[in-house]
Amino acid sequence: MSARVFIFLSCLAGGGVIGWLLEAWPGATLGVAAGAALWFTLDTFAATRVLRWLEAGQLRGAPTLAGAWGRAAARARRALAAREERADDAERRLHAFLDAIRTSPNGVVLLDARGGIEWFNQTAANHLGLDFQRDLQQQVVNLLRDPRFTEFYHAGHYTGDVVIDAAGSTPARPRRIALHVHPYGEGRRLLLSRDVTAVEQAEAMRRDFVANVSHEIRTPLTVLAGFVETLQTLELAAPEQERYLGLMAQQAQRMQMLVADLLVLSRLEGSPPPGAGEWMAMQGLMAQCEQEARALAAVQAKTLRLVFDAGDGMAVAGAPGELQSALSNLVSNAVRYTPSGGTVEVRASPTPQGGVALSVRDTGPGIAPEHLPRLTERFYRVDRSRSRESGGTGLGLAIVKHIVQRHGGELRIESAPGRGSTFTMVLPPGRVRVQQPDVTRS
Repeated sequence: MSARVFIFLSCLAGGGVIGWLLEAWPGATLGVAAGAALWFTLDTFAATRVLRWLEAGQLRGAPTLAGAWGRAAARARRALAAREERADDAERRLHAFLDAIRTSPNGVVLLDARGGIEWFNQTAANHLGLDFQRDLQQQVVNLLRDPRFTEFYHAGHYTGDVVIDAAGSTPARPRRIALHVHPYGEGRRLLLSRDVTAVEQAEAMRRDFVANVSHEIRTPLTVLAGFVETLQTLELAAPEQERYLGLMAQQAQRMQMLVADLLVLSRLEGSPPPGAGEWMAMQGLMAQCEQEARALAAVQAKTLRLVFDAGDGMAVAGAPGELQSALSNLVSNAVRYTPSGGTVEVRASPTPQGGVALSVRDTGPGIAPEHLPRLTERFYRVDRSRSRESGGTGLGLAIVKHIVQRHGGELRIESAPGRGSTFTMVLPPGRVRVQQPDVTRS
């Protein structure tokens, strides 16, 4: 402020001196007045430049002035720069937040106080069938016409979720979406959606699994309980007692096999995939399976043509016990379901990609096409009574599929009624090698 007063007084003094030199006292008076007018004009011009710049609100174009107005402009420029920096930082944060919402695996829909759609991300569009061009500002209850959602939305008690069918859901490929509403702001709502299809399918599989296990165990337990009650209440002859005890042992063995298979499945699902550091000769794998197949055929009093071809010196890498169990399972199934006089062929052959295909072909009754996609499901049986008579638990093919997948391969099934069946385990090239025969030097 002192500098501004100094300039003002300087203008007055300069004008007075110039006027005195020109016309003495009258000139001095006019000179002082002219100096005051000059100062006022210059000050007004500087103030106008500063005010126009402030009204424009732009950081660029700030006037460069001396004196008080120059200092005021400099302070205003620093304040504007700080404000723009804060605004830019807030905008960056907002864009980052919006990008996070846009890429969220959950759907997000912003609703106004009337229930109109203000904004939604792509996930919500996929879940609910929304369109950015068509559905903004539309009432959400007019677009989601599921009665369960309408009742949930209008009730106003948003403590839980409501589950509805997703857009594009079909009976063949169902999709389920869970919706949750969060009130916020002045009457606004945040609608969140998440895909719960896999969760519901897993829950359904768990219920089916528990129900199947309970059913499979309850049957032999009921038989055992009946035989025990008979032995406790009736005086039976020795042959009858022996027959009853034999049946009881058979049912107990069936339960033991079921529990053993369940433990195998649990171990396979809970352990990491086997490495490729341990190799097993195909010849040894085939030899053990052939021995088991011939023993099973003898127990069932069947005359079968058994063919085992181990290929040319191939070896497979992985868990030998698992691979042996998988192939033995397929071979034993072929022996059980092939009638006397039939043929069971087990062959190991290289694939065009460098892997190996372990195929088990039988001349049994075959399987109808509608059953093939479900054969590897737990406890799925084409003919329940026949499976129980053959001693199966309904878990064998599920175990085989798990073992093959753990080794990076796939299980292929080909069958037709009256034409037999072929089950093939295909292992990838990384788990197969051809062993070189030993050369004995003379």
